[in-house]
Amino acid sequence: MYRIGELANAFGINSDTLRYYEKHGLLSPSERTGSGYRLYSDKDAQLLKFILRAKNVGFTLNEIQELVSIELNKSQWACADVKGRVDKKLDNITAKILELQKFQKGLQELSDSCCGGDESAEYCSILEALDDIHHDESVPRFDKPISAKGDKSC
Repeated sequence: MYRIGELANAFGINSDTLRYYEKHGLLSPSERTGSGYRLYSDKDAQLLKFILRAKNVGFTLNEIQELVSIELNKSQWACADVKGRVDKKLDNITAKILELQKFQKGLQELSDSCCGGDESAEYCSILEALDDIHHDESVPRFDKPISAKGDKSC
């Protein structure tokens, strides 16, 4: 049996993390001592390892809770159920990556449009480009090149 600090140290995490997992129903100590200390078994340690691995590949606590439920009742679930959850997470991550790539492209275009000099920001091409987006009353889009307006832009 492991005390909370021993189990936390074994996995390189904080004891508060274990308390947090307990609070959210992911992990419970197998026993408590008469004085209230949490005691964890080897089975609890294996479950913690499972939780941490799921967290390391990007699952949220709610998603991990679903996976833990499946892990603890494997005979009640099909492999397709687990794969479906992984594929859904993969689709979400792929969509986020595409969105971040759009942000990256837009920010790169903004950066490339500016000289970055010591001149006044009064005619800063970045601010002008952002102002143009605002005046267009449209959702910011970075699918067309950003160009500075006016002769005095850097």
